[in-house]
Amino acid sequence: MVGLRAAIVLLLHGLQLARSQNVFVQSGSYEDLLEFSTTQKPGDTLELSSLSSEGFTRLLHPFFPKHSARIKKSHFCDETVQAYTGYLDIGTRHTFFYFFESRNDPETDDVMLWTNGGPGASSSMGLFMELGPCNIVSPNKTAFNPYSWNSNANIFFIDQPIGVGFSYADFGETVGTTEESAKDIAAFVAIFFETFTKFKGRGFHLSGESYAGRYLPLYASEIYDQNAKLAAANLTTVNLKSVLIGNGLVDFSQQMTSFYQVQCTGAVVSPLQPISTCVRMQKAVPRCEKWMKAACVDHFDHMDCEAAVSFCSAELLMPYFEKGYNPYDVTKMCCYEEPSWIEQYLNQPWVRSILGVDSSFGNFTGSAEDVGIAFTKSGDMFHQNQLYIAELLERGLKVLIYAGSYDFICNWIGVERWTLNMEWSGQKEFATLPLREWKLDGKTVGETRSAKGLSFATVFGGGHLLPRDRPAESLAMVNRWLAGEDL
Repeated sequence: MVGLRAAIVLLLHGLQLARSQNVFVQSGSYEDLLEFSTTQKPGDTLELSSLSSEGFTRLLHPFFPKHSARIKKSHFCDETVQAYTGYLDIGTRHTFFYFFESRNDPETDDVMLWTNGGPGASSSMGLFMELGPCNIVSPNKTAFNPYSWNSNANIFFIDQPIGVGFSYADFGETVGTTEESAKDIAAFVAIFFETFTKFKGRGFHLSGESYAGRYLPLYASEIYDQNAKLAAANLTTVNLKSVLIGNGLVDFSQQMTSFYQVQCTGAVVSPLQPISTCVRMQKAVPRCEKWMKAACVDHFDHMDCEAAVSFCSAELLMPYFEKGYNPYDVTKMCCYEEPSWIEQYLNQPWVRSILGVDSSFGNFTGSAEDVGIAFTKSGDMFHQNQLYIAELLERGLKVLIYAGSYDFICNWIGVERWTLNMEWSGQKEFATLPLREWKLDGKTVGETRSAKGLSFATVFGGGHLLPRDRPAESLAMVNRWLAGEDL
């Protein structure tokens, strides 16, 4: 019945959009949407504080007839600020999000969106065990996080693409490419800034980690290009200021061979592999570079590229996993407790009721394997996303590329490599700068270089989940970035 009801609602919305060029606001629970209908007139404002905690308020945008959003107050996680949850609805597809106002000054602070990677990882990981307003401490309890990134920013956590976390499709559809999900994210951002007038003109920042190195360059590009169309229609544009990518997979072909340096050269910690394994790896590196360049970069052939990556993974990646090391931290073995706690916490009926999770939704899982499979089959990861980053830099956007020094899977060596090799007008100036120390409370906590809007930074002792491992350092880094200060 949910699918039928959604179809009826969309039909009615389509008729309304044909009559007006305004933003619409419709109140009530999702099941009762047809019983409530109000229209936001030109010049009217909608305040977040006016939203209900009992049901959703539905938001429409004249430029996106296939997209709408619904949002409600959700009193949880951080009692010091207002919190909200909701969905971006695209036909029969529904993308879940959390939103927390800034602890500092929600009336003036910038807006940030955070996404975890995967592909298929829920941003509940970022929310509950990294940079969110509360940390998961048991399957039944969260604790206040003094190092949350909403210390000086209003922040979204979004479960994307469809099929991740609390996001779902009525008929089980999934998104298989970043290009598809980019259009949905750009529409969602436009709906938010058009509707909540107090945020119009605020700086907006896209942030995330891991596979967000693929997501965010495309999301930012879609938002940037979309702005021209919104401006031409006399609608609110998004003041996109920067992109922050942590331990990101941006160019797999350059980052793949860094696994040798991490395991064998002492560039991160003492060598992790026996000499015989390292000698074999050293011989495999030039073959990997040559094969991936020919099959994945110079002339993309999906099957040949997969074969190249398979060979390189077997030679450079598998020896690490066979030893049982943690892929997110070379100093640790195996796993974290928090992901299972998060799943148990979010599957409790009282939590889901507060969040407004659709009653038809099944069990929450933090990692959606079917999404990862769909992205893998489409070859989505085999791209050079620094091409998008270069274009964003040329258009005046700022980009922060940061990495915890102990990460393995998207380690700082591979991350730094592509930043140095990226072709753009600032390449020469950026690449010739030496790394310099950056400090917190007088202590050196990492290294950095910056030129013409691009910054690269490491944080000592942090892994893939940097805000979890080094919360004070990561917050200081982000706050300085938002304030326009050097690290």
